[in-house]
Amino acid sequence: MTYTKILFQSFILILFCAATANAQEVLTLESAVKIALENNYEIKIATNNLTIQKTNVAIGNAGMLPTVTANVVDNNSIQNSSQTRQDGTETELDNAKNNSLTYGVGLDWTIFDGMRMFARMDQLKELQKLGEAQLKLTLITRISDVNAAYYDLVQQRQQLAALDTTIVISNQRLTLAQNRFTIGKASKLEVLNAQVDLNTDQVALLRQKELYANSKILLNQLLARDVASDFKVIDVLKVDSLLLLQELKALAEKQNPQLEAQIINKRVAELELKQIKAARYPTVRVNTSYNFSESQSSLGFVAESQSRGLNYGFSASLNIFDGFAQNRNEKIAKIQIENSKLNIDQQNLVLNSQLATSYQTYLTNLELIALEEKNESIAKQNLNITLDKFRIGTITTLEFRTAQLNYVNAKVRYSNAQFQGKLSEIALRELAGNLIF
Repeated sequence: MTYTKILFQSFILILFCAATANAQEVLTLESAVKIALENNYEIKIATNNLTIQKTNVAIGNAGMLPTVTANVVDNNSIQNSSQTRQDGTETELDNAKNNSLTYGVGLDWTIFDGMRMFARMDQLKELQKLGEAQLKLTLITRISDVNAAYYDLVQQRQQLAALDTTIVISNQRLTLAQNRFTIGKASKLEVLNAQVDLNTDQVALLRQKELYANSKILLNQLLARDVASDFKVIDVLKVDSLLLLQELKALAEKQNPQLEAQIINKRVAELELKQIKAARYPTVRVNTSYNFSESQSSLGFVAESQSRGLNYGFSASLNIFDGFAQNRNEKIAKIQIENSKLNIDQQNLVLNSQLATSYQTYLTNLELIALEEKNESIAKQNLNITLDKFRIGTITTLEFRTAQLNYVNAKVRYSNAQFQGKLSEIALRELAGNLIF
């Protein structure tokens, strides 16, 4: 049987599998990313945290608005009282009732605090930017995971196709061995060896199917949907071979979320120092209130009284000495700023190191892809020749099996090389902060 005929039968088998899978959802990478953006729990939590940061950016939270309070105080008492006046007369009353009711509205407003409120407002805005950077980091990380899991499935699907092909070849080999045994041109041992090799290939196929099914569950988990959702992925795995290290570095300096977060943390620390320094200036507050007051007394010169009216004024305070706490707080804040600068330098170093190592891995994987593609072509030609020789009985079953395994292994290695190359590409884009989502 010729290699062309075997390939034709393999093609028919693949068409049958494709027809069976028509009922499955065709999940593209773009669709998977969209589902993850909508459903992933970590993304939802990071989005909620950003909403909290946005809500906190308010002039009232910065202390720029007055506080208005309504209050009511009602005091009542029942007492046994006695009074002796200056003229010597005495007055006594048991169970004397007294009550006092005061209610009103008051306003208190800090109109100057050494510009602390403005520094606080700027800090709240920076914290919102920090939340945006953290959300971006979560998005990139989770989308990177989705990309890796998706292309892992693509690779495994390619390996399933390779194992399907070897099953077809092993079946043909068993049929040929049985025919040769029937006409007395082969021993029973050749038939048994062919059957054992076919069983081995079927075991490998079952293991691969198990791995493929478990990987589907993992991707469904990342998409935060029913883990039993069935789907199929595309069968093309293409690596972008045009990435340049200098361009990636330039992008990383501008949009890497971890570096961006460190830069924002430095600005937050600087604004914290401004707020601390504001304590060196006086704090001025204005206040006003409108109150109603009523009182009744069973004993005394005044039996009942009422009053209402407006109160207003201002207060100012200045810290003169606080046990050197002000100096200590400013010193600590300056150290925090220095630490934030060191964190930026450290993050830059780590980022450049990761880019350099990942890019070297990327270049190596590109070379491996080209090499494994050639190996697969050579193994294919070798199998073709071996099949023809095996058909006419000029080579042993061992030589045939070796050629068969070499071809399957070459296809698997080529698929692995493409997958590793894709992982390198994803890692570089993740570091550069331009992973498309």
